[in-house]
Amino acid sequence: MVVVVATEVRVDDGTGTREPVGTGDGRKRAAGQAPAPAHAPAAGHAQRTLVVLAAVVVVLAGIWAARDLLGPLALGAVIVVIVHPLRFPLERRGWPSWAATAVVVVVGWLVILTIAGLVAFAVARFAVMVGDYTDELGSVVDDASKRLAGLGLEGTAADAASAALDPARLVGVVTSLGSSAVSVLGALLVVFAYVLFMAADGARYASAGRLFGDERGPALARIARFTTGVRRYYVVNATFGAIVAVLDGIALAMLGIPAPVVWAILAFVTNFVPNVGFVLGLIPPAVLALVVGGWPLMLGVIAVYCVVNVVLQVLVQPKFVSDAVDLSLTLSFVSVAFWSFVIGPVGAVLCIPLTLLVRALVLEPDPSTRWLRWLSGDRTVVRAPGRDAPPGAAPEATPEPTPAPSAAADPA
Repeated sequence: MVVVVATEVRVDDGTGTREPVGTGDGRKRAAGQAPAPAHAPAAGHAQRTLVVLAAVVVVLAGIWAARDLLGPLALGAVIVVIVHPLRFPLERRGWPSWAATAVVVVVGWLVILTIAGLVAFAVARFAVMVGDYTDELGSVVDDASKRLAGLGLEGTAADAASAALDPARLVGVVTSLGSSAVSVLGALLVVFAYVLFMAADGARYASAGRLFGDERGPALARIARFTTGVRRYYVVNATFGAIVAVLDGIALAMLGIPAPVVWAILAFVTNFVPNVGFVLGLIPPAVLALVVGGWPLMLGVIAVYCVVNVVLQVLVQPKFVSDAVDLSLTLSFVSVAFWSFVIGPVGAVLCIPLTLLVRALVLEPDPSTRWLRWLSGDRTVVRAPGRDAPPGAAPEATPEPTPAPSAAADPA
């Protein structure tokens, strides 16, 4: 009788690694079986990518379906993030927690009421002026159609110009804005409730660092960076918005445009919409200038807005905002359209905080996505920790190298 004993033999291939022969893959190759195809890992990665993309689409579809609920929720959360630091100096002075929370709630409500009041005032004044200048608008439309016809641009171009300046259409736009304002007022009541509850919970969440700092330190640091960035972003936007509003109002008054205060308020509010906000604030005063002073005055208004807004919002303001948000200009522009589609018009105002939140929750915890963070405009991924990193920023996590297998530990 012949007894065959299976032994494991390790063969050194000269590279410092030993491969068992007669077991595992070695037996498969010895039996003539083909090795696993080389494209299997790539196929698995492609499948995972498709699954992730499908999950993202499903999540976005759910957010879009619930936008009437999530839009006010996001607005309330951002308001609380902005005003929450007010409680800390009050508590240091001996105020009870409930009193500090009440101050946060009241200030948050005042912020919402102020913004809503400014927008409502501007819309109401614009509606009145559209009615007052109906005849002038009609003559401007006729003159524009004749000029285009004289240039040989009859038909579609003339019809488009007439439709854009049609008084009836402008009245319809103002009416739709008024009906939208009514629905916004209903949503504001929901936002008030969100601010109340979130401010009350914020008092308890302030102790999370003390209770879970050792266990959840990196996550808490990401949240702290996010909230700090949101506050800095809106402080910078409000500051530059006020400067732009004052300069635009003075320039419009000097040019003789009616109701310059209204257009200054509109310039301040639209400054919170990145990149395209100044265009939204330019259209009403430009149309009004065309009515009261003709094409030269309209071109003068456009020139003033371009100089003031381009210099401040494009050349100066990004230098202050970049340290707070670190988002590329392309991503900032795309985020306006994206979040406006996903959660409605409020997404145009909240697009930067929402984009920062997605980056903080999805990209920052995973070291393998550092290149995506850099692509989004985050410069902290290439900064030396402790030198150029912003205050409170945690150093980037680097995976520990896997030790090579020791030859002495393997059985001979």
